[in-house]
Amino acid sequence: MTEDHPFAQYVRALGKGPNMWRNLTFDEARDAMAMILAGEVNPMQLGAFLLLLRRKGESGAEFAGMTAAAKAIFQNDIGSGTVNYDWPSYADRHRQQPWFVLAAILLADQGYKVLMHGIDGYHDGYAPTRPVLDLLHVPQVTSLGGARDALQDANLVYIGLEHFCAPLQDLFELRPFLGVRTAVNTFARDLNPLDAPCQMQGVFHPPYKDSHLQTALLLKQPNAMIFKGGGGEVMRNPMKPARIDAVLDGTVQELVWPVLSDENNYKWRDENLAPEQILAVWRGDISLPVPEQGIIGTLAVALKMKLPELSLQELDCKAANIWAARDKSRFN
Repeated sequence: MTEDHPFAQYVRALGKGPNMWRNLTFDEARDAMAMILAGEVNPMQLGAFLLLLRRKGESGAEFAGMTAAAKAIFQNDIGSGTVNYDWPSYADRHRQQPWFVLAAILLADQGYKVLMHGIDGYHDGYAPTRPVLDLLHVPQVTSLGGARDALQDANLVYIGLEHFCAPLQDLFELRPFLGVRTAVNTFARDLNPLDAPCQMQGVFHPPYKDSHLQTALLLKQPNAMIFKGGGGEVMRNPMKPARIDAVLDGTVQELVWPVLSDENNYKWRDENLAPEQILAVWRGDISLPVPEQGIIGTLAVALKMKLPELSLQELDCKAANIWAARDKSRFN
C-alpha cells in the first residue's frame, strides 16, 4: 500500500508533534466519525483516533461534528413534535442509585413528554438504570417510531442506544480494550434522538461542561441544562451548589443553584444498590433525605426550561411540592 488510507488525515491532524497537532473542524470530525460508524476504518486507526482525541481533550466542534455523524444514521426516523425533554443516561458504572429516574417520572407527571435514552451499563456491583425502569413500569421501546407511538400514551419512555444507533453502541464496547472512556461516552449524551427542544445534560467532569455547551450551540439546541451530575448522570448533588451552564431560548447564562441539604457527609457509594430501594423511597417506606433532595433539585433544574420566569428558589419550592404530592401508592 503506497497511498495513505483516507482516514489517515484525521489521525495525522491529531497525532503530529507537540507544535503541529490541531483540533479537527466540525466537518472533519463529522466525516471522521461517519467513516468509523460505516465500518470504513482499520481497528488500529480507530484506537489511535479515539485515544489521541482523549489525550488532547475534545473540542466542542469535534463533539458536535461526531454527534452530527451519528444523528445522520437515524435522521429519517426523528419525526417532529413528539417530545418535550431529552434525558440521556450514559454512565456505565453506577456506584449510586439512579435516583434521577424519579425526577424524570415527576417531570412526566407534570404533563411533559420525556424521552430517556442510554446504554445498559455494568450490573455486577453497580446500579444500572434499566432494572429501575422495569420496576417502575417505564415503557422501553426498540425503535424511534416505537418511541413516538409510546409517547402518545405515556409521558416517559426509554430507548436503548443499540436500538437506534447500533454502530455507536458498538464503540462503547471498546472500553475494556482501551482501558479508558472515549469521546463516544461523551457525545452520545448530545444525540437527542427525537430533537426535543429541552435537553438535560449531566457530565462526569466539570471541564466537559463547556464542550457540551459549545456542542449545544453548534447544533442549535434551543434549551439545555449542563452540569456536573452525580455519577455522570442527570442528577443534582444537593450537598453542593449546582453550577449550571444553561441555554434558555438560545441565550447562554450561568445559573448557580444553592445547596439544598445541610447534611454534608452522605456517602453515595455506600448506598444499598438494590433497585427496590428506589421504590421504597418513592412509597415513603424509608426516608433518605439527601437523595430525596437530589430528586427535588434535579426536577427543579428541568422545570427551569419550561418555567424560565420562576426564580431558582421558586423552582426548588415547586419541585419540593411536587415530590410531597406524589402518589405513593402508584407502584403498588
